[in-house]
Amino acid sequence: MLRLTVLAASTALVASAALAQAPAPDNLERLSAFKTTGTTDFTMIEQGGSKADALRATLEKITLPEGFKIDLYAIVPDARHMAVGPQGIVTFVGTRKTKVWSVTDRDKDRVADEVKDFAPSLAFTIPNGPCFSPDGMLYIAEQNRVLIFPAAEFFYESPDVAAFNVVAQGKLIPVEEESYNHTARVCRIGPDGKLYITLGQPFNVPPPEKLELYRRVGIGGIVRLNVDGTGREVNTTGVRNSVGMDFNPQTGELWFTDNQVDGMGDDIPPGEINHQTEFQQNFGFPWYGGGSVRTNEYKDQEVPEDVVMPAVETVAHAADLGMTFYSGSMFPAEYRNAIFSAQHGSWNRTTPVGARVMVTKIAEDGTATTEPFAEGWLTPNGEYLGRPVDIAQLKDGSLLVSDDLAGAVYRISYGE
Repeated sequence: MLRLTVLAASTALVASAALAQAPAPDNLERLSAFKTTGTTDFTMIEQGGSKADALRATLEKITLPEGFKIDLYAIVPDARHMAVGPQGIVTFVGTRKTKVWSVTDRDKDRVADEVKDFAPSLAFTIPNGPCFSPDGMLYIAEQNRVLIFPAAEFFYESPDVAAFNVVAQGKLIPVEEESYNHTARVCRIGPDGKLYITLGQPFNVPPPEKLELYRRVGIGGIVRLNVDGTGREVNTTGVRNSVGMDFNPQTGELWFTDNQVDGMGDDIPPGEINHQTEFQQNFGFPWYGGGSVRTNEYKDQEVPEDVVMPAVETVAHAADLGMTFYSGSMFPAEYRNAIFSAQHGSWNRTTPVGARVMVTKIAEDGTATTEPFAEGWLTPNGEYLGRPVDIAQLKDGSLLVSDDLAGAVYRISYGE
């Protein structure tokens, strides 16, 4: 009898554990049919208190060019890439976990007063990359899926929102190529109206047997497709892990950051900001580990003749991530059409670098130079007070900076 009792208890425990580990239901089918899901609650993030005080104390250490200032905009857990709504109502913030956050400044005092989870009935998987189309369609690029949310700026007030597949689960990359590494996607709508998505490859340097598959499906590159999910093409190859891109509003050409090979030393290879001028250009990885530095794994291989070298080489291992072209009128004229980008900071350099906002200015002849713009999140003793991830522009011309270490979004303004 005792044995049966123990067996029954063990069986119940295993069943309970299985239920606890079961993934949350994904209500996409119901939302796509405009049906309710029964979800009523949001996760609301407190915006005041000691957390806000500590973040503001950190911001006192940040240095900026004269006339600029930085303030706390919102407390946003795990804040990664951002998409500001075309109407200026709400900013959506992705994460590398399971949440997308909606951030609202209702009274327009340039400080958010509400942060809550977006579409809480959906089971997101690494929803790092939100982006908007000019007509208000929100796209979210996940690890292996892309969703569209029409009129998200208005529907976000409800837990149930209109949501549809652009690329169904398991169709963005082959399921067998899913990885925990380099799976933070970003997206942009190009001047051609197509949806562009970065697809980082999962290795430090991929083995040769993977190259043909990756070239064919766009892993280690950037793909583009129609906004309804059709017409997929590989737009860019030779990319290790891009987690930031934008189109130059003056030329319509694509620029993107790229994170380069680890384990080659503190000072090589350099990070990259790249400039694409033609369809299907090749940016050199894995033959080059960054800049003109050859990888050990491919040093004896012949480099393709069509490789395009980076427009800008950045400090090694600083982890250049999100970027945006500045098109506002708040900042001085010298910053118009400059690229603002985030350096997340090194993870394995013996002397840490990065954790700052950079500005890259493009001359009339197309040459580009980059320099620090906002820094101080990395202390002289090598401690990270924050790790910037992405840059986005508000309607008033100020800039938002996300920070996934501190769990915050900051606002940089000029002349206020």
